[in-house]
Amino acid sequence: MQKTALICSGLLYCSFSHASALYFYEIATEDTALAGAGQAARAQDASTIVTNPAGMTRLSQPTFTGGLQVMGGDIDYQLDNSGKQSPGNVMNLFPNASGFYSQKISDNLFAGLGLYGNYGLGIDFGNWAGDRLIDKSTMVAMTLSPSMAWQVNQRLSVGASINLNYGFLSLTRNVNDNDNDETEKDHDWAMSYRLGLLMQLTDQTRAGITWNSKTDYDFNIDAKARLPTEPNQEYHLPLSAQVRAPQQIMLSLVHDINKQWSVMGDVGWQDWSQFGAPRIVVADRKLDNNSRMKDTWHTALGIQYRPTDLWRLNAGIAFDSSPYRDQSDVAVTLPTGDEWRFASGAQYQLSAASNIGVAVEYLHMQSSKVQSPAALAGSYDSPSLWFASVNYSYQF
Repeated sequence: MQKTALICSGLLYCSFSHASALYFYEIATEDTALAGAGQAARAQDASTIVTNPAGMTRLSQPTFTGGLQVMGGDIDYQLDNSGKQSPGNVMNLFPNASGFYSQKISDNLFAGLGLYGNYGLGIDFGNWAGDRLIDKSTMVAMTLSPSMAWQVNQRLSVGASINLNYGFLSLTRNVNDNDNDETEKDHDWAMSYRLGLLMQLTDQTRAGITWNSKTDYDFNIDAKARLPTEPNQEYHLPLSAQVRAPQQIMLSLVHDINKQWSVMGDVGWQDWSQFGAPRIVVADRKLDNNSRMKDTWHTALGIQYRPTDLWRLNAGIAFDSSPYRDQSDVAVTLPTGDEWRFASGAQYQLSAASNIGVAVEYLHMQSSKVQSPAALAGSYDSPSLWFASVNYSYQF
């Protein structure tokens, strides 16, 4: 029984947790082109609802912003045992979409609504040595975010959002030697909150700070698995796992050097150490994984260049520290570590009321090793992701 518990804790824990530790700043908007730099202080379109709702006070006209995005990557997993079949690249293309609307209600009051997804992942291990335990796993989360903002005076604005979050999880396994897959699915709703402050420090410099509360999802999936090392023994695994996104704080600055150039940056923090791992019950035994994770830190720098009144060019670089305490003991479906983002893009003014933009970003992750389960131990060598998006804004 102890052997079964170790295998299930090492593998099934990570299949549930990949959504929250891959918490993306990329939301199919101009933020992607800047690697998130200045996100809590720029407020250049209605997507400020998700980065800092107080920024709606900078949008004097009713504004819609929408975008489409695709994420791909090369996340190659190789088993230490060369005699077993490795899954190779487990990353699937993952689409995303978002839409935001902001409107002035009175001289000082603004309201908005956002619909977006900013974490989730689809992975496919295919026909590999561990397909009895996991073959495919998909976690998607969408958020509906009604928001309000109040302009206290010409220098200070405050904002708040109530976030209604929907999460969907599926887990697919091979249940016998005939490659018959079995899929378990579950979904859940969760509430979270966002508070924002926007300050015009000088005529050319503004600062923003945003706090997001944690988000709790509860997924319950009952599954049966036959372990490759013990094909004649069937294990019934009553699993109860909770996937969480941590509370986080983001501080941003934007400085307009002149009419053509602006520079911006971020410092952020995410509270992973608060809960560290989902709660997993295997055969009615709770397994303690609380020491696996630690808090993460984020920093970013970006630049905007406006060569003409019609064009706005963007570039950014960002760094996020690893949520793992030890890169030699990561979850097999969460091969994250220290992350570097490199991004670029452009916005074009179609008319006085509308603009369109494109963005691309490359995300390089730190290499990592998987220790458990021992039978499926292996490594991820320099995994990476890429994002490509298009966005559109219109002022009514």
